[in-house]
Amino acid sequence: TDSSEAGAEDGEADNLTPLEKLTRDMCKDEKTMKELIIGRRVGFYKVRGEIGHGTFSRVKLAFHALTRKVALKILDKTRLDAEAQRLLSREISSMEAMQHPNVVRLYEVVETPRRLHLVLEYAGGGDLHSRICNERKLSDNDSKIAFAQILSAIKYMLQHSVNIIHRDLKAENVLFTTDSCVKVADFGFSTQVSNHNIALDTFCGSPPYAAPELFRDECYLGPQVDVWAMGVVLFFMVTGSMPFRAETMGKLRRCIIECNYTVPPWVPGPCQRLIKGILKPDPSERYAIDQMLGCDWLLPVEFPWSFLPCESTNTLRSLMDFESSSLEEEVEEIRSSLENLGFTTEHLQNNQLKDSRSPVTGVYRILLHQAEKKRGCDSLPVVRGMMRDPKREGLRAYRGLRHTSKFCVLS
Repeated sequence: TDSSEAGAEDGEADNLTPLEKLTRDMCKDEKTMKELIIGRRVGFYKVRGEIGHGTFSRVKLAFHALTRKVALKILDKTRLDAEAQRLLSREISSMEAMQHPNVVRLYEVVETPRRLHLVLEYAGGGDLHSRICNERKLSDNDSKIAFAQILSAIKYMLQHSVNIIHRDLKAENVLFTTDSCVKVADFGFSTQVSNHNIALDTFCGSPPYAAPELFRDECYLGPQVDVWAMGVVLFFMVTGSMPFRAETMGKLRRCIIECNYTVPPWVPGPCQRLIKGILKPDPSERYAIDQMLGCDWLLPVEFPWSFLPCESTNTLRSLMDFESSSLEEEVEEIRSSLENLGFTTEHLQNNQLKDSRSPVTGVYRILLHQAEKKRGCDSLPVVRGMMRDPKREGLRAYRGLRHTSKFCVLS
């Protein structure tokens, strides 16, 4: 082209929105197109180095070209059998149903001919297992703050509107952000039940964290299995070692069934009582979530229950209502950010922000999460000394109650 034509193209490029520039580069820019071909770019995401791996997946750091840093869980579809595909579908379904400060967010699902990519919230502070292996046990206060957040996540998951059982809770699946906010991750073995009394029969998770009823090949109730795993995680946090250890799987099985463990005497008494209230071989005798909330060890902790993320559908309705005179500040911020990036009313109308396989949904969810963080949704619990909170005093009454299961074994 001559200089006049080149100048016209440069001027036109200056008027493009970030979305239009990105779309143009993905169609015409040789470097961008090459990155797409060799896997260095997936959709709107630039792929960087590996930060983790699983049996069927690798997790890489990635950058959304328009917004922020994310984690990219990559699965090779050619290696997934029918059972692995079923678990993957369940994982996506579970993450779609959850929106909580202490649960890793799913932003988007990107599919290519050979691979499936789950675009997840990036937690840059490592996992609990690595932290304890490298730095030894957590202090009493740090343990309270971390465990309170795990408890926050599990309580949310067991609410009747969600009803999700994790079934693979372990230190490796407890992640930290750079600000030490806890994020429960990896829902590959999770399941959603219609109510908490549904009996399950699939052995899931890591053996050192498995409840005794799993080793007895019994049907089990999901909440009690997750509670047991929380007890193992708590023991690991405050002691730096696992409660159940053995050289062989057979010995580990016997150790867990017999509930053969010892809490070191230097662990604070209130924490010892909490551990012993959780790690009981009879599922019906284990502490319920509310009993754990009301225990003496966590009584000084001020939980961040106050912020409840708005439902995506409600936010969408507000985003589409441009004539409303009472837009919430958060909704207005998201709408403005979408407009600045180049997303129009037509984009929102054509992509209902419910389909995780839409790039518009991905951008929207990232922006929504950013707005929630600005108003403190990743705030840490605070240890306030021994100040008593009258709103939580009633929970302490649960400590002495025996919670029985409605599940009956038929002979």
